[in-house]
Amino acid sequence: MSIPLRVLLVEDSEDDALLLLRELQRGDYEVTFERIDTPTAMKTAIAGQTWDIVICDYSMPTFSAPAALKQVKESGLDLPFIIVSGTIGEDTAVAAMKAGAHDYIIKGNLARLTPAVARELREALVQRGVS
Repeated sequence: MSIPLRVLLVEDSEDDALLLLRELQRGDYEVTFERIDTPTAMKTAIAGQTWDIVICDYSMPTFSAPAALKQVKESGLDLPFIIVSGTIGEDTAVAAMKAGAHDYIIKGNLARLTPAVARELREALVQRGVS
């Protein structure tokens, strides 16, 4: 039985987005998503729908993971936020985690995505007092 999952996907590459979605589907998630790649689209998506998780590319031509994370925090939402990148270095990843990102995944190791999503969703439920 598939697990419903509402994903705000902050990704400029349609091909990379499809790879991420395919990986989540392999992990038995039934994914509903919106793919955005600008600050304006992020603001609209946050205000317009309820999300379970944000999965965000680190660097895009008109947006970045730090800027997206800042928007989520400023909105008052407490959503799991996972960065997925092919270019992030260890120092950058540590800085992102200190800023509030919950995890980071290297695009070359997407097998870590589904377990990271499952863990972050469980932790979010615990924080909300739901078991």
